[in-house]
Amino acid sequence: MLEAIGDGEIGRLSAPGEFVWLDLLEPPEEQVARIGRELGWHPLVIEDMTHWNQRAKLERYGDDYLFISFYGARREGTDGVTLVEVHLAVSGTYVVTVQRERCPELEDLRRRLQRHGDVPEQFAVYSILDALTDSFFPVLERLDDRLDELEDDIVRAPGDQELAEVFRTKRLIVDMRRVITPQRDMAARTLTDLADLPGLDAGTRDYFRDLYDHLIRIADQLDSYRDLLSSIMDVYMSTVSNRLNVVMKQLTIISTIFLPLSFVTGFFGQNFGWLTEHITSFGAFLALGIGGLVVPCIGLFVLFRRQGYFRDA
Repeated sequence: MLEAIGDGEIGRLSAPGEFVWLDLLEPPEEQVARIGRELGWHPLVIEDMTHWNQRAKLERYGDDYLFISFYGARREGTDGVTLVEVHLAVSGTYVVTVQRERCPELEDLRRRLQRHGDVPEQFAVYSILDALTDSFFPVLERLDDRLDELEDDIVRAPGDQELAEVFRTKRLIVDMRRVITPQRDMAARTLTDLADLPGLDAGTRDYFRDLYDHLIRIADQLDSYRDLLSSIMDVYMSTVSNRLNVVMKQLTIISTIFLPLSFVTGFFGQNFGWLTEHITSFGAFLALGIGGLVVPCIGLFVLFRRQGYFRDA
């Protein structure tokens, strides 16, 4: 396992009988181009090795090597997640990995492989892809806990902060599905191309069946989290609606309490001459004053009842 290689040592990568893993951290494009020319890479492979934000893919060139764009994940802080993009050029005698930023999982893997000494070529390639795949599981575990906490927070006291967290989590799930889905499809259809490379034996397929199983589990978890997030959004809308109904009920009670007071003060506050001249007895007061208000109320009640406004009340 190497982190750097001199110009005169590039030939070691294609030397028969020795499998070499060269791991490069954000190397200059000139260095990658020099290695690619020495190993006979296609110009598109040289270009893809140092161009980032690519879709997860596997492309075979000729009969002896292929290019893989693969992703892992890394937690940042409490709830932050960074997708780690790694490019690989794989042959039966070497694997060259190029990282945009340091990936702790690959560093740990490199140390483990160095302690074990000589390992089979197919196991080394599988271990690199498996380490990147398994890096998603701690992220998903934390995401699962966060969704439970978010649902509890929304039921207890929904607010703008919880709503922003819902949309932030939704974007995170979309970003992870964007890389996991093509990696899962790639494992299902094209990773068997690795087993056909000279130098990798038929047992390689057994390793990559396990890798495919891990990718399926991650994709299924992301799908379930997406559905759970939709349910959490429904809970948020329902909770906010219920809280609004409670507020409206409280305001209606207050308005109902003050309505009779407004009626009494409004009726006796009228100062028309006809009103003061003709309402000279208690009977006239009941007929013209009280009756003039009760009759419209009764008429409205009958009209609303015929229209069915009280059926759902």
